[in-house]
Amino acid sequence: METVEKIKSQIAENPIILYMKGSPKLPSCGFSAQASQMLVNCGEAFAYVDILQNPDIRAELPKYANWPTFPQLWVEGELIGGCDIILEMARTGELQSLVTETAAKYKEQEAE
Repeated sequence: METVEKIKSQIAENPIILYMKGSPKLPSCGFSAQASQMLVNCGEAFAYVDILQNPDIRAELPKYANWPTFPQLWVEGELIGGCDIILEMARTGELQSLVTETAAKYKEQEAE
């Protein structure tokens, strides 16, 4: 599968996905650590892709997203942003609302 197709598939299949360096338990950079911690604090499950283990995605995603840096948070197929945006949204409560509402919506669909 072509890398861009793989990215599109990951984004489509995961309502909340974080492209980061490392994993939420073992982040490999400070920005990824902060971003993943803010998501963990929301208390809902989210998917992640370790771009250090996926150099093809690391190379292609910035072009696809038109966003040069990592981490990148995607919710329902839409790029939300990177670490600074995630931290600001967490500070205002917007991140909690977005994550909670999105997770609830997909739990309802699974239950049907």
